[in-house]
Amino acid sequence: MSSNEQMIAVFQTRVRDLLERFKQLKQENADLLKKVEKNEQDISDLRAQLAQADNDYKALKLARMIEITDGDIEGAKTRIGQLVRDINKCIAILSDEQEQ
Repeated sequence: MSSNEQMIAVFQTRVRDLLERFKQLKQENADLLKKVEKNEQDISDLRAQLAQADNDYKALKLARMIEITDGDIEGAKTRIGQLVRDINKCIAILSDEQEQ
């Protein structure tokens, strides 16, 4: 075998090796792109869940504020009612004292 033939044989071997390595890298790249796409979808899903949880939290916080406010209103009504009764007693006592 002449040196040109040997160089051609070595060249062909290296080209085959490069083509095989290219196929492997192409497949690896495709696999990585699939993983990236899946991860992006997961991130999108998690962001949607986070937004929903944030909305739920805000709604719960608002409901809690309304619940506290309603409880305060009932408590305030009770206190005002008691104050009105006390004032009426004072007026009645003052009226009795003025009549005497």
